[in-house]
Amino acid sequence: MDETKGEAWSARYGQQGPEADGVPDAFFRHRSVRRYSDRAVPESVVVSLIGAAQSASTSSNLQLWSVVSVQEPDRREAVARLCDDQEHVRRAPWFFAFFADHHRLRSAAVRVGERCSALDTTEFLTMAVIDAALAAERMACAAESMGLGLCYIGALRNDAAAVKDLFGLPEGVFGVFGMTLGWPVEGLQAKVKPRLAQSAVWFRETYSADIDVSEYDERMRAFYVLEGMKGEVTWSMRSGRRADDSKLTGRDRLKAFLDGQGMDRR
Repeated sequence: MDETKGEAWSARYGQQGPEADGVPDAFFRHRSVRRYSDRAVPESVVVSLIGAAQSASTSSNLQLWSVVSVQEPDRREAVARLCDDQEHVRRAPWFFAFFADHHRLRSAAVRVGERCSALDTTEFLTMAVIDAALAAERMACAAESMGLGLCYIGALRNDAAAVKDLFGLPEGVFGVFGMTLGWPVEGLQAKVKPRLAQSAVWFRETYSADIDVSEYDERMRAFYVLEGMKGEVTWSMRSGRRADDSKLTGRDRLKAFLDGQGMDRR
C-alpha cells in the first residue's frame, strides 16, 4: 500500500499518468481493506479523524449527519449480523455507522420556535446523505494519509428497521453506510482497482450520452482474472446484474422505511 502516484495511476487507468502536479500520492492508493492487524488505533487518533470529518463541506452549515462508533463486543456482533455477516465488521479495530440526521436540526429548531416544515422532502434527505458521504470521505482520506485502511459497508442498509432498533434511532435518522477502520494486516495483497477512463466520467461543457466502456471492460477482465474471478463476465455485465431488483437484499424497502421516519415523503 505504498505505491507512488505513478504506479497507482497506472493501475487505475492502464497507462502512464501526468507529470508531478503536487497532488499527494496517498490520494491515489485507496483500496478497500478487509483484513486488519491487532495493532490498536488510539482513541486520540479517532478524535482527530472525527475532527477531519466535521471539517468537510456541509450544505448551508446544517451538518445533517451523525456517526456512531460501535466497540462493545455484543453490539459489534449484532452489527456484523445485520451487515451480511461480514467478518471484518466483526473484527476491525473500529466500526462506524454514518447516519443522515434530521433529528438534531428539528430538535434545535423547535426549541426556538421554528417549524422545519421541509424536512420531509427529498431535497433534505439528499442534503443529509451528501453531508454524511462528504464527512466520511474526508475522514477516509485523513485515515489513509496516516497509513490506516478502511472499507465502506453499504450492507448497513440491508435491514433499515433493524438498524433503527439496534441504534435507537429517533424519527428523522437513517443509516446510510458503515465503515471499518484499522491498520492493514502486514503483507496485505489488496490491489488498486482499475477505474473507468476519465473520458467516461469527465465531460466538457455538456453531458455526453454516447459512452463506450469496452476499453474498461477489457482492463477489468484482466483484473478479475488476477483476483480469481471469471474474466469472461465483464464489468458491464457484473454492474448490470448488480442493478437488478433481485440484488437489493432488503434495500427495496428503504422508501417505506424513510417515509416512516418522516423523510423523503415529497
